[in-house]
Amino acid sequence: MIVYRKTVDLQSTGLNPTFHDITEEVKKALEESGAKQGVCVVYSHHTTCSVMIQESSHDKNYFGLEYLQQDLCNIMEKLVPTCRSEGQYMHPGKEHIEFAYSVGDEPYASLNTDAHLRSVFFGRSESIVIADGALDLGQFGYVYFIDWDQVRARKRQAQIQILGI
Repeated sequence: MIVYRKTVDLQSTGLNPTFHDITEEVKKALEESGAKQGVCVVYSHHTTCSVMIQESSHDKNYFGLEYLQQDLCNIMEKLVPTCRSEGQYMHPGKEHIEFAYSVGDEPYASLNTDAHLRSVFFGRSESIVIADGALDLGQFGYVYFIDWDQVRARKRQAQIQILGI
């Protein structure tokens, strides 16, 4: 049984959701693992981020987002509007802000409720079948890591865990 773990370091931009195409990094991790059959889990331990498998739109807008990604952001803006001011959402409350100060965070950094809610919709992980030494992503599947937190640019990590033979 093979158990292989890899971390991919990423940098979000802030001001807008940041989409990272990590497909090649996940394929490289599979190659490094040597697994031929099994499962590959890609996940985020960040509660404001998601992992999803989706088609690449190839075309990009002026901000660098693929058209499908921009469409997704437009829909999410309607469902879960970006947090623009304190009190827009119940979270963060007084106790959470006090906690944020206790760990050295800036008070505005907690105004990311929209990012937490968006990550709930899409989840923080994807499981991909490994068949004959390859990721079974289908013809058009790409692996994306999305940082929904728009408050500031941040370092993020995608976690890859491979279990196989």
